Amino acid sequence: MAVTIEELYRNYGILADAKPEDLGQHKYAYQVILDGVKGGPKEKRLAAQFIPKFFSSFPELADAAINAQLDLCEDEDVSIRRQAIKELPRFAAGENIVRVADILTQLLQTDDSAEFSQVNTALVSIFKMDAKATLRGLFSQILQGEDIVRERAIKFLSIKLKTLPEDTMTKEVEDYVFTETKKVLEDVTGEEFVLLMRILMALKGLQTVNGRQQLVELVVEQAFLEQALNPADPDTVDRLLQCTRQALPLFSKNVHSSRFVTYFCDHVLPNLSTLTSPVAELDIQQEVLKLLAEMSPFCGDMEKVEANLLMLFEKLLEFMPLPPEAEGENGENTMSEEPKLQFSYVECLLFSFHQLGKKLPDFLIDKINAERLKDFKIRLQYFARGLQVYIRQLRVALQGKTGDALKTDENKIKVVALKITNNINVLIKDLFHNPPSYKSTVTLSWRPVQKAEAVALKRPSGEEMGTGSTMKKLLSPPLPRRNARQIYNPPSGKYSATIGNFTNVYQRAFWGTPMNTDV
Repeated sequence: MAVTIEELYRNYGILADAKPEDLGQHKYAYQVILDGVKGGPKEKRLAAQFIPKFFSSFPELADAAINAQLDLCEDEDVSIRRQAIKELPRFAAGENIVRVADILTQLLQTDDSAEFSQVNTALVSIFKMDAKATLRGLFSQILQGEDIVRERAIKFLSIKLKTLPEDTMTKEVEDYVFTETKKVLEDVTGEEFVLLMRILMALKGLQTVNGRQQLVELVVEQAFLEQALNPADPDTVDRLLQCTRQALPLFSKNVHSSRFVTYFCDHVLPNLSTLTSPVAELDIQQEVLKLLAEMSPFCGDMEKVEANLLMLFEKLLEFMPLPPEAEGENGENTMSEEPKLQFSYVECLLFSFHQLGKKLPDFLIDKINAERLKDFKIRLQYFARGLQVYIRQLRVALQGKTGDALKTDENKIKVVALKITNNINVLIKDLFHNPPSYKSTVTLSWRPVQKAEAVALKRPSGEEMGTGSTMKKLLSPPLPRRNARQIYNPPSGKYSATIGNFTNVYQRAFWGTPMNTDV
């Protein structure tokens, strides 16, 4: 026979009135309360409150009590589930914390927003009791649980760990997080990898130079830099993009990007035109060149600096055309259409070449023969002429515009275009020095602005215009106008947009399956 409300209250009274040292004598009364989970909705709601209140007094019934509460956490009635979940942290004592954390982690799969919030609150509360034991429960489900539980547990850690106080996130706890996360990284999707790196980057113990170097090593393992790149495989390309993006904020003068830069020069640039984008809207060539440019200032010592510079030199030749021929053999006018000047690509390649050139400043003189150097300078000169025309056009278009006028999509694109072209102009001037100079400093056009900028009426210097905000890719030549697809659908013009960060989710098998090492 099911337990009634009256029986629950009567046995609750027996336990409430008993002296603490005598509670163990009333095992039958507690068993009646446990049986309340088999009753109706009212009985279940009372049981959800009564069971945890006397849980610690009946260690021999601990398993039965936790299982009873767990049954209530899985009840069809959402109000009963919420009440049972709210009380779960009261079971978290001693060895039970791991089990409670494991149960709460599984409950993250709920689609009820209020219930999900209740689970989050409960997990945070037991974190403050014993962080390491709570993490054991969480990582147990991340490594062995259902996909939806794994996904939500990783997201929980990526959001909540950084909010916990220092006395909770001790060195021992952080070391445990690092160790367990490395296990998870053996088999992850792209989205999971990004979240897990976010967790690790937030750990205080990894904010040091040695810590950042450890994180870079983790990313290198994920990126498979010891293997050749298959440019036709979007999964392989996505892996490299995701890993490089995660490594970028870790690089500094003490934590070097040399392996990534060399890999890009060895395997990515030779296949630039055949790379398969993991996302249809992404200009994969622009994305790759931007990443390479951002890494290039942090190369450190490089064994293959000459080979890397030669590859960058060859790519620059591809994107910096020769002037069109003006006359044919018989003197007739055969002026061909102006070549398409891809300013955004050239900014990235020139910046990378300029950064690596600092390590081998005589490269253009000693390693490039006179004929090729002359050809290169003709290309630079032609490109510079096109730049000057376009810079003048942009300045005229932006003259006198301030405030809201500069916030329109069209004008924002023009402002960024001016930064791109000024950057290229500064770098070309350096290369025209005899011998070539690598002393000028520019800020890549898409890098965040440190302080508010306005377009001045005076002619700004290249350095002044070298700082930038969001990058928009410039596709068209300075003279013929070509329409190109724009991000956010601004008016058609001379440049199209470059998509920024993106997350593309694949099955874990992609990230976890070792690649063919014989490639």
